[in-house]
Amino acid sequence: MKIRRFVCNAFQENAYVVSDGAECIIIDPGFTDSEIGGLFDYLASEGLRPSAVLLTHRHQDHTLGLDTFLAKYDVPVLPAAAGTGLAGRFQIIKTPGHTPDSVCFYNAEEHIMFTGDTLFAGTIGRTDLPGGDYDSEIRSIMEKLIFLPGETVIYPGHGPESTIARERVQNPFLEPFNEREELDLD
Repeated sequence: MKIRRFVCNAFQENAYVVSDGAECIIIDPGFTDSEIGGLFDYLASEGLRPSAVLLTHRHQDHTLGLDTFLAKYDVPVLPAAAGTGLAGRFQIIKTPGHTPDSVCFYNAEEHIMFTGDTLFAGTIGRTDLPGGDYDSEIRSIMEKLIFLPGETVIYPGHGPESTIARERVQNPFLEPFNEREELDLD
């Protein structure tokens, strides 16, 4: 799989195009009207055919470009796309906390996970917005994410990538649970 990240809007939201051959999915299309042309140009230049849009949650910074994208490409939006094509290769992990309906998309074979605003490099998603719940967020991470294989690369909704192993060791929000393991921390 090939992953292309676009940094969008004033909130510096990460939107992703995940492709395998000519098929692709779009994750969290937070493109403003002035930015979405870059997505369309990329899809055309790479000869990519979108098959679905996956949303980790419905905050505006992650969905700004959704209507414009759907006007050009008539594709399903997850959860309707669950189990179909490239989208079907991702396990949906429910991770309430940032929002009640937050999810992560995990592909065990490729060791990749799109975490939206649940887990970031060195931090977690904010829980002070309506519907946010800190205890639920920590439970979601500790019960569903942190014990995935350490080599799993996380692609968050904002900021740089990380790995599950790195977050186990370095994330201060998970500090009471941090355990050293063999990890080259540079």
